[in-house]
Amino acid sequence: MKLLLLADEESRYLWDFYEKGKLDGLDLIISCGDLKPEYLEFIATFAHCPVLYVHGNHDTKYKTAPPEGCICIDDAMFNFQGVRILGLGGSMRYNPTAPFQYTEQEMKKRIRRRWFDLKRMKGIDILVTHAPAKGLNDLPDLPHQGFVCFRRLLDTYQPKIFCHGHVHLTYGNIPRLDTYGNTTIINAYERYLFEYQE
Repeated sequence: MKLLLLADEESRYLWDFYEKGKLDGLDLIISCGDLKPEYLEFIATFAHCPVLYVHGNHDTKYKTAPPEGCICIDDAMFNFQGVRILGLGGSMRYNPTAPFQYTEQEMKKRIRRRWFDLKRMKGIDILVTHAPAKGLNDLPDLPHQGFVCFRRLLDTYQPKIFCHGHVHLTYGNIPRLDTYGNTTIINAYERYLFEYQE
């Protein structure tokens, strides 16, 4: 199964320099947040597969103009051809009035609300977030700190893939790929194409 991950910065390769066929052969596209809704709509128009997304901390425009033709999986479980996907967008709260920002306790509550779905679907295969997990390629400043509860999700359900955005690869020595236990961690900054092995 071929997956394309997107996050944080619109890919000029896919938008400014798009050519017919660049999105052919994909089975699923997942946005990890902070992308213009017009960009995701463009991608959805030319892709022949579903486009899923969670909210980034800068996606305030989505409140009034969500990307058409795309599927929001924020605070939801999504089953795609037997692959169980959990979406949890947003970042650590650093602006009290901004949407899609959460304290550690608020994020824990969001996860608890998915308890029945997690039990019914017997776990998850792909965890999709905007922010990273605490201590796993996050940064020390509050806006870019990860969530402890994401690590607990990884410990409990050991998904094959944990994909996130938020911490741009251009910030410095940020790895694209990492591992945590049995989970492959992918920083989806701009775009990342990979083969998901079921």
